[in-house]
Amino acid sequence: MRKKFRTIVGAGLIAASTIMASTIQNVASAADTIKVGILHSLSGTMAISETTLKDTMLMLVEEQNKKGGLLGKKLEAVVVDPASNWPLFAEKSRELISSKKVDVVFGCWTSVSRKSVLPVFKELNSILFYPVQYEGEESERNVFYTGAAPNQQAIPAVDYLMDEGVKRWVLAGTDYVYPRTTNKILETYLKSKGVAPSDIMINYTPFGHSDWQTIVTNVKKFGSAGKKTAVVSTINGDANVPFYKELGNQGIKADDIPVIAFSVGEEELAGIDTKPLVGHLAAWNYFMSVEDPANEAFIKKWKAFTKNPKRVSNDPMEAHVIGFNMWLKAATIAGTTKPDAVIDSIIGVSVPNLTGGYSTMMPNHHITKPVLIGEVQEDGQFEIVSSTPGLVPGDAWSDHLPDSKMLISDWRSPMSCGNFNTSTGKCGGKGK
Repeated sequence: MRKKFRTIVGAGLIAASTIMASTIQNVASAADTIKVGILHSLSGTMAISETTLKDTMLMLVEEQNKKGGLLGKKLEAVVVDPASNWPLFAEKSRELISSKKVDVVFGCWTSVSRKSVLPVFKELNSILFYPVQYEGEESERNVFYTGAAPNQQAIPAVDYLMDEGVKRWVLAGTDYVYPRTTNKILETYLKSKGVAPSDIMINYTPFGHSDWQTIVTNVKKFGSAGKKTAVVSTINGDANVPFYKELGNQGIKADDIPVIAFSVGEEELAGIDTKPLVGHLAAWNYFMSVEDPANEAFIKKWKAFTKNPKRVSNDPMEAHVIGFNMWLKAATIAGTTKPDAVIDSIIGVSVPNLTGGYSTMMPNHHITKPVLIGEVQEDGQFEIVSSTPGLVPGDAWSDHLPDSKMLISDWRSPMSCGNFNTSTGKCGGKGK
């Protein structure tokens, strides 16, 4: 009986030891890597744009590991697919942070997806790098905005068209927060420049909209009033493909009614016959056609990584390159990837961009960027026709909205506020 008892106890101890050893090994294994979360839609309406950003992040992680990783550890990419489902973005971000134990997240495209995840990043005190142009009117401690604010894209684009003689304006967008807020800013800005309300046409369509015949017909009619007319497009995702096709079907050329897009780049044009679109425009902070050694080296690495000489690069990809390198530098300065330390260390960090300069993280968690206007070419690339003489700092709050023009953001101590009201001297200027 004693022998049997000893055998059972011995077996139990061995099993417990095995479980403990396995647990220790798993913990050690987890501690051996620094996990980088990638939160981009790989299916659904936004996959046309976001899949490339997932690939970009995988390349950056692989490249950094070849350089020795970070803080003596290898980086591990953790990919999830929120599937263009805005509530699912919040679930997937919680999964990345709580279950997968990532140290940082790079992701989102639409503002509605970013708005969905904000409460999660604040609650769990993690970091999101957001790489896409957006409407502004936001500055969160846990978010770094590496895409363009309206003063780094929308306003300069309108200024360019005004200089080209445009008098009538079609503001066409997908029906969600980014186009609506951006167009609210642009409508106010245009009116301040003397544009009559009757010379502004605003139209919104749902995600994935495909029947553009009536809308394009209305745009054509609006542009026949004898005043030079342009379309300012905040149409997002795969709806751009039928939109541009319908422009071609109805013979609308850039000489007649130019379209300047804020969400169409090289990746989106890759699936379109661009010959009818030659001369239409886009406003970004980077184009693949930029002639600079840094850009040429990046494109070469990108094509080698994807094993596809036809793969293109675009603006949000560059934003991820900038954000990733800023995170690496801030973590190196801090000596840790813990969010609080990185957040404190990253303000003022400068890293090379792909246009030949350096971009800097500002106290409002936005970065400095050049502004470029490009014309569509037959090969799906853009010829740069205008650029700012230097880098433009991103404004979190628009000077062209009455509720925002008195607000500033500065996440440095002692202010540590994303919406400080300069009139009242209080943080939380919009009642947030």
